[in-house]
Amino acid sequence: MSALSLERPRPQVATAGSQPDIATERLFLRAHRLSDADAIAESLSDFAVTRMLARVPAPYDRQDALDWLVPVTAGRLPDWQMAITSGDDAHVGVVSIELRHGRWHLGYWLNRYYWRRGYMSEAVSATLERFSRRMPETVVHSGVFADNPASLRLQEKLGFRMTGCSEVFSFARNTMVTHVETMLKPGALQQGKSAQ
Repeated sequence: MSALSLERPRPQVATAGSQPDIATERLFLRAHRLSDADAIAESLSDFAVTRMLARVPAPYDRQDALDWLVPVTAGRLPDWQMAITSGDDAHVGVVSIELRHGRWHLGYWLNRYYWRRGYMSEAVSATLERFSRRMPETVVHSGVFADNPASLRLQEKLGFRMTGCSEVFSFARNTMVTHVETMLKPGALQQGKSAQ
């Protein structure tokens, strides 16, 4: 018997295909460009934004943005990393659906000067709706830090349900932070949207 015949087949994870461009009522979601580095660095140099993100360091500068953008713009990842842009194509945030450890995860952030206008709800809803058309039987996981009730309300409005809590290391805060785990089951997005 050869060594190859003893290997177990790796499970195949379906991909969502290439990242689409999505137009909403007020926003345009598109693929990232290297030229977005300055806008990303400006947004993520704001501790009010980075403190709510697990994997973003503080301080954050242009080189950090480029280090993130190079693999994202290379187009070799199965993930969707949507640049949220306003009418003048200004980069104001990100909505991502990433494949991590065999599960799809939703993440997002928005420049603080665009908070409280409903932009994040609009961007996340449109991204999830398009993703669910491509991957209709897929569960989407997410979560928020326990001290971010606005983000939890957004997820609940869209149909996410809490599944538990854990402790997650926050690079920006340099400490462990309580993280509320959430999940969106197939078909639940429509229920969440109809409850708005």
